[in-house]
Order: sequence, then structure tokens, then C-alpha cells
Amino acid sequence: MNIGIIGLGDMGRLYAKAFAKAGYTVSGCDLPANRQKLEEELTPFGISVMDNGGDVARINDLIIYSVEAESMERVVAEFGPSTKYGAIVAGQTSVKSPEIATFEKHLPADAQIVTFHGMHGPGFEPAGQTLILIPHRSTDDAYQRMYDLFTAIGSNIVEIADYHEHDRIVADTQAVTHVGFESMGTAWKSAGFFPWENASYIGGIDNVKILTTLRIFSYKAHVYAGLAILNPYARQQVKRYAESESELFKLMIKEEADSFKQRIYRARDFVFHESRKPIMLNDTVMKEFSLSQHADHQKPNSHLSILSMVDAWYHLGVNPYDNLICQTPPFRLRLGIAEYLFKNEELLEESLETALYDKTIRGDDLEFHSAVREWSAIIGYGDMEGYKKHFNDTQAFFSHRLEEGKAQSAELIRRLMME
Repeated sequence: MNIGIIGLGDMGRLYAKAFAKAGYTVSGCDLPANRQKLEEELTPFGISVMDNGGDVARINDLIIYSVEAESMERVVAEFGPSTKYGAIVAGQTSVKSPEIATFEKHLPADAQIVTFHGMHGPGFEPAGQTLILIPHRSTDDAYQRMYDLFTAIGSNIVEIADYHEHDRIVADTQAVTHVGFESMGTAWKSAGFFPWENASYIGGIDNVKILTTLRIFSYKAHVYAGLAILNPYARQQVKRYAESESELFKLMIKEEADSFKQRIYRARDFVFHESRKPIMLNDTVMKEFSLSQHADHQKPNSHLSILSMVDAWYHLGVNPYDNLICQTPPFRLRLGIAEYLFKNEELLEESLETALYDKTIRGDDLEFHSAVREWSAIIGYGDMEGYKKHFNDTQAFFSHRLEEGKAQSAELIRRLMME
């Protein structure tokens, strides 16, 4: 099976190399301005760089569109009519509803549609990473060829029969997860401090929060904007997260302890009951990964971001453990630290008491509350450019630590996955 990739950005090149190493004939294209650089990088792998997407689509048995989600329709409309008769077509976007609609609109009727979603960023090789495989319009033979292809490059394949189900799960594992960490970053920027310099953000859970936030802001804004705004299920879930945070924050500032605690306990009993297999993040490993120079001066934290997520899962009726089939490293870490907090009665009680009565962190919680409202509004309005600007402003604030945070978070993920 000859493979063509239209769009040789970070993920396109990553998979092109993986396919070539597995012995497949691979070609691809990108913007003309990038051709020389791409040839220098990819020719040693035997990958041919072609003039345009029409050339790629015409000759290959599998055509993968690896372009930004917001550009997908324009690119498929241009090159889809050139698709080789009977070829398999796939997309590499993280939101499948608009992708499938585009394929149905612009591809020839004989094209087989079997799409996929690699649940990792370009910092990880495909081997050993979860990959979601989704049939849509294909013969059994075409689907099996795709399954065999990803088996050959070492992907951990999860089969989901319907793209709608994929998008519902990904709204939780990606869009809402990212908004939680993005809101933390925006809150810290608005408050004007780096969290590793603040005693309220020192310790195992907060090490994970900080490193995951830096990891997210080390990548490109358009990736996260597309995940949140183009996924039809994301707006509902982000809105519920914002509502949960707002309702909890109101109970905190009014110090309505009974209502606040009963609500948290109800959510805990729904999400973390004993029938669900725990993740069990290693406390010792989490404590090792600190950016702080004063790791021994820890103060209690309300962990409002985590309380809000668990409350949102309860109100949405979502079992996050079921969604691990579409897990990303940030989602697994987020569920892991939520589990760590909620299964430790002493730590949870300290968190609730801090949320209700510790005025020294109330200002930080207010900044977080404002940040969640901002992100939720941007996503609710479908404001792609506003999302990117908001993201880039926070990214600039942390720019001097992003590479370090990205490297440390990768090692943290590797260590915790080994446990």
C-alpha cells in the first residue's frame, strides 16, 4: 500500500517517517515554501516530496490529510477530486464531525473513508501510543488494511465504531482538560506570578498541574482552538465545567460549608466508587518534579480546578475512567491527580477547609474563576482568533520556562506510566 500525506507539519512528518521505517512507500506535500527543507529532512527516509496535493492524491492507495482542522475543507475541496479510484482516505484532525462532513462533501463516491486519531503530540513516536481507528465508509478489506498499517508501526489501536462517540469522549479528554490547565496558566499570568515561586503551588499535585500547563502552552494555539471550537460536544462540556466552577466558588466565598462539602462528596461517590480501577499516581515520583527552589515551604491549596472537574463529571453523568480509551497524557494526569486528591480523605478535607476559610488563596481562586469564565466565553462564541490570542498571551508570559517544562513533563509522564 502506497501512502500519501497531504500536509507535512509536525504530525504529518512524524507519521511519514514511521510508515517509511516500517517499509511502506511514502510521499507527501506541503506549502511550496517548505519544500527544500522538507526534502532535506525526509529524503534520507526514502520519502518523496511532491509538488501539490493533487499529485499525492492521484497515485496513492491511502491518502492522509494532515492539515489544521480549520483548513481541512479548503484543502480537501481542492485535492479531493484527484483521489485515486478506490483509495482509502483518512484525516488526522482531532475532531471528526467536521472532517467526516468534509470528506462526504468533496471525495468521490468510490473513496473508502477510514479515519484515525493519534492520541499524542509530535513529541512522542507513534509506537506504544494510543491510536483511535474509526471506520465510516469502507469495505472490511479496506478497514483491515488500515488496522494492519497501524499495527506495523506499533500503535496501540482502540477501535471506535462511530465518529460521534469519538467526539463526545474527546471533548472531555482534550477540550475540557486543556481549558482547565489553560485557565490555571491564565490565572497565574493575571495574578502576575510564576506558580513555582508561590508556596501554595508546591507539592506533588501542583507539580503535575504546573508541568502539564507548561506542556500545553509549549505547543501551537491552533491545535487547541480547533479541539475546543470545532467539536460540537466540547461547548456543552466546557460550559458545564464553567458552571461547576462558578457554583462552587460562590459557595466558597459565602462559606456555606455544609452545601459545599455535600456537593463535593456526592461528586466523589459518583466518580470514584470502588468498582473503578484506579490509576494510582506515585506520590514519590510527583514530588520529584518541582520547578521550585523551596519545595519544603508548601502551603495548603483549595485545588478548585480539580474540585470543579469532578463536579462537572458528576453533572454530565460522565465516567472519566471509560474515557481512558481516548486518553492523552494530560487527561491521564488530570484524572490521576483528581483521584489522588479525592481518595485521600485527609488531603481532601484540607483542600475543602482551605477553599472555604483560607483568605490567603482566595485571590488566586478569583483569578482562576475569571480565567475559566473567559475561556468558556471564547469557546461559546466560537471565536477562533480570540482563542489563539488569549492562548498566545499566556504562552508569552511563561516563554522562558516552556522548553524546560515540556522536557520535565515528558519525563514525568514516562515515569508515572512505568509505575
